[in-house]
Amino acid sequence: MIALRATTDLYDALKDEARYFLPGLRDFGGKTRFAGVVTTARCFEDNSRLKELATTDGRGKVLVVDGGGSLRCALLGDQIGAELARNGWEGVVVNGCVRDVAALGGIPLGVKALGPNPRASTRRGEGQRDLPVTMFGALCRPGDVLFADEDGVAVLTAEQAAAL
Repeated sequence: MIALRATTDLYDALKDEARYFLPGLRDFGGKTRFAGVVTTARCFEDNSRLKELATTDGRGKVLVVDGGGSLRCALLGDQIGAELARNGWEGVVVNGCVRDVAALGGIPLGVKALGPNPRASTRRGEGQRDLPVTMFGALCRPGDVLFADEDGVAVLTAEQAAAL
């Protein structure tokens, strides 16, 4: 398990050697501070890959979801959020929307997203996983280490995280 570090402390220690998400994400989960090894998914208005990943062992991991910034539907709701928590995921960062906000707030999972939307996404079996994604001005690769708190999101290489 990755030890939590404040994103401000990471900046003070690493300056611009680390990658930082631009502002704009809101907290929706029961945890506002989380950290873990990055697993990625890219999906646009189709949460098939999220549903699939939610059933896998997520201990020590954070799911980074590039939803293309779509505000037209939610990629994550209380059912997938609860499944992620049951399988040990530390958190999920969504470049898109979530729904079931009140229920998500009671799930012991970090959830950061652009905003809420009551409309569910479709499931067409589309999307990709385990590939580099760029969101909010920062590159995230599978195996990177993500730290999230009330001040923002920082992404480090595995080597940077191990050196801390």
